[in-house]
Amino acid sequence: MEKRELEKLASVELNEQVRQSRDLPQPAIAQQARNRTKFSAAAIIPVWICLSSGVIIYNNYIYNTLNFKFPVFLVTWHLTFAAIGTRVLQRTTHLLDGAKDVPVSKDMFFRSILPIGLLFSGSLILSNTAYLYLSVAYIQMLKAFTPVAILLITWATRISEPSRKLLLIVLMISSGVAIASKGERWFSLVGFFIQAGGVGFEATRLVLIQTLLHGLKMDPLVSLHLYAPVCALINLCVIPFTEGLQPFYVVWGSIIGSYSHAMSAVSGSAASAMSNAASNATVSIVGGSGELFAVIGEEVAPHITPFLLLTNALLAFLLNIAAVFLVGAGSGLVLTLAGVLKDVLLVAGSVVIWGGQVGVMQASGYSIALCGLVLFRVSGGK
Repeated sequence: MEKRELEKLASVELNEQVRQSRDLPQPAIAQQARNRTKFSAAAIIPVWICLSSGVIIYNNYIYNTLNFKFPVFLVTWHLTFAAIGTRVLQRTTHLLDGAKDVPVSKDMFFRSILPIGLLFSGSLILSNTAYLYLSVAYIQMLKAFTPVAILLITWATRISEPSRKLLLIVLMISSGVAIASKGERWFSLVGFFIQAGGVGFEATRLVLIQTLLHGLKMDPLVSLHLYAPVCALINLCVIPFTEGLQPFYVVWGSIIGSYSHAMSAVSGSAASAMSNAASNATVSIVGGSGELFAVIGEEVAPHITPFLLLTNALLAFLLNIAAVFLVGAGSGLVLTLAGVLKDVLLVAGSVVIWGGQVGVMQASGYSIALCGLVLFRVSGGK
């Protein structure tokens, strides 16, 4: 009898120890909380706004000022840089300790990671291609339609039910975007549909994340760690059908041109003659039909330099790091207002930099859409 009582007491103590151990934070999470520096909203929000606006302005500068019309290549380069960068951070910092809490099995990869990665690639490619047709200001206005697209998808799939408040928000944002589109002086129907497609891909991606990855806590950097290599490989499969090998020839021609100019400055006249011959040479690839596929000459060399590509990708990567600290810096309302401020400053900045025009009708429509966006964020989408 006493032996049985002792066994019961030992069993109770063991169960209590197990229960207490479950209540303790996981090692990775505890380590992450101890080592991650916290910034106040006043410190991190200006940094995030500058980085976010800087990435968009830098990309538009590359596409339209430098005339590098290869958005799929640039997005692929960003994702490749991010895939390498997140793995370096995982080995050298605690910023990616949360990745240990996201087990990726074969089933999870094909059921969740790959479909979301396909949508992510589509969103990035289309939203960047839109910069070839539309102004930065107008693209930001169209992005305000994303919450409406999310609501329409969730209603169509019966994930959520519409309410009067949400219908009012949809009406506000839709009418605001419509008025802004009516007031756009350099409206492009092709660009509009491309950006609309990008919004559709992004909205579907966000809905799938909520449904397929429900319960998994991933900050922006962990998410980038998982999706960057997948999306980079997807984009590499897309490039041959959209831009071909031409962007690679342009970049290679730029490297040759940069090297030639450096050699000419260092080695004097003899090296200068050789470098001029190299920079004036053209690189041509003959296709199956025997026609000239691409010709890269000296004129592209001073523009798309390795330094420019590296700084562009680094700026985009730093934006994702800033987003990690931004998430815990303030309440949902503070972050929403910070996003609205960023959009307004970006619209105003693009007008100043590129000399665009935003009329009264367009400004009024965008203001209505922003009000609807704030209401959507404050209501939590309910």
